[in-house]
Amino acid sequence: MSKVQCILTDIEGTTTDISFVYNTLFPYFREHLPEWRQQQTEDVQNILEATQRLITDESGGVNLSRDELFDQLLKWSLEDRKVTPLKELQGIIWKQGFESGALKGHVYPDVAPALNLWKNQGIHLAVFSSGSVGAQRQLFEHSVSGNLTGFFSHYFDTRTGTKRDAETYKRIAEIMGFAARNIMFLSDVKEELEAAETSGYKTIQLVRPGTAATWKTIASDFTQIA
Repeated sequence: MSKVQCILTDIEGTTTDISFVYNTLFPYFREHLPEWRQQQTEDVQNILEATQRLITDESGGVNLSRDELFDQLLKWSLEDRKVTPLKELQGIIWKQGFESGALKGHVYPDVAPALNLWKNQGIHLAVFSSGSVGAQRQLFEHSVSGNLTGFFSHYFDTRTGTKRDAETYKRIAEIMGFAARNIMFLSDVKEELEAAETSGYKTIQLVRPGTAATWKTIASDFTQIA
């Protein structure tokens, strides 16, 4: 059996309680979104332009006003759409919350010790989440277990590809320089695990409280992963 040289982990439902995302991060974004409607920064402008392009690609719709584009981003957030412009804006707004101390990133107690163990064993660690790379870094930098960013060598988001597309996992393996058979992917979502397995990854489903086992290889926490 090929050796695991790299562990690629999801965040929501894997390292982090889903309720933190839905009950803390999403409401914080919606509460503070109005403050950004008049922001004229380059980042915000790029997000609005990307929003317009996505709307045009999906429906061929007419150009929307600035307020209408913000309304669309809000609508996508309520629908929990995994689209890059929304994830980028969420990351910017959450950054403000993490840096001010209003937000503290939840991670399960078993996560940090496992990351430390694997790192000491020479295993490379990486993150793949639908949340933007910026949001991922902020969550782990300002986590309840301290700054965990030093454990990870790579971060991937929807700019690399969608999480249920096998080609995305092939791309990630190529970027990191590992053979797919030497990568273990951890997630709570069956369809993501299927896509990773199709690309040759080893896979384990994390079955945290409130989720159900739907995959052939499962673990209830990181301590059960050999």
